[in-house]
Amino acid sequence: MLWISIKNQTTKLEIQSKTTRTCSGRRSRRIDSNKGLKSSLSLLPSESRFSKTVIDVDNRSFTVQVLLFENGSFVSITEGQEKIGGLTASIGTGSVPVTTSIIPAKSESLFLKLISEQLSSIISGINIISTFIPKELENKTAKTLIAKIKEIVEK
Repeated sequence: MLWISIKNQTTKLEIQSKTTRTCSGRRSRRIDSNKGLKSSLSLLPSESRFSKTVIDVDNRSFTVQVLLFENGSFVSITEGQEKIGGLTASIGTGSVPVTTSIIPAKSESLFLKLISEQLSSIISGINIISTFIPKELENKTAKTLIAKIKEIVEK
């Protein structure tokens, strides 16, 4: 219970947690709406699983956003506006990653497949990669991007 007094008026507010509440009746018992799930939040920078990096290559600027998990990652590569583009998923549990296109890319589908498979091999898990790159990539630019993204993921 929280009491607030404003200009000689007293207002009673009851704050009830969404995760736990008390059941009324003959006996009072605790109901856990999380069904036993535990949640934790880590704010230590050393344990950060998200990174956002801007990579400048050949007068072009790419934003790379990586969200790492224990068994995989989400990676977004955009040029200019931050949009969802072609989407590819790879699973790297064996010697050769298995890759499928979820949303076909308008361009750079080979780059998308290659980066997805390489990251799956590094992490040995599930990787979902989105690329929004409006103009074609030159080979040199693609190789530089792949190397930088691999550096980010391997950290």
